[in-house]
Amino acid sequence: MLQFITNPSDRWSIAEEVRMAIEGGCRWIQLRMKDASDEDVRRTALELIPLCRDHDTFLIIDDRVELVNELRVSGVHLGRGDMDPMEARELLGPHAIIGVTANTAEDIIKWKGKDVDYVGLGPVHTTSTKKNLAPVLGTDGVKEVVDTVRKAGVELPIVAIGGLTLDDVDPLKAAGINGIAVSGAIINAPDPMLYTMKIMERLMDIPHD
Repeated sequence: MLQFITNPSDRWSIAEEVRMAIEGGCRWIQLRMKDASDEDVRRTALELIPLCRDHDTFLIIDDRVELVNELRVSGVHLGRGDMDPMEARELLGPHAIIGVTANTAEDIIKWKGKDVDYVGLGPVHTTSTKKNLAPVLGTDGVKEVVDTVRKAGVELPIVAIGGLTLDDVDPLKAAGINGIAVSGAIINAPDPMLYTMKIMERLMDIPHD
């Protein structure tokens, strides 16, 4: 499971980034425009909605619950300072995807039995696409968190995030994660579509030549 997270780029528009990720096989997009106005996010989302719909791709928006509700996209990702996920669930209804951010096992265990759909665990490495980073976990830290969470009986899907590249896929799979979220490594690759394809192949254990 790969989630592509948009990020402003000098090379590509956000719509171009998303198109290349989708052409590479990604079926889960997070529109993240932290410093943009609601109007800019709305305008970009309206470009992405038909593209995602035509390719059976989930589109979630970072933080902006009201926009998610207005545009009826697939769901929302909520960080620590964003709306309470239970409040978002009430507003968005039972079918919306709701993801939350976590940095520790305790952050995840508190969602046991609650109506959230996945946890973004990180940062695994330092990353330039996000400000105010929580402590960096590394692959070993991720494994420790996953093991603790599973021992506590929490089966929530865990998506690793934070400075990830193709080389992280195998170690993170071995650590027990359910998916990865990638931004900069795809956007900055010489061929973002091909890079996405390689990540998808690695995630699905497709052998390479």
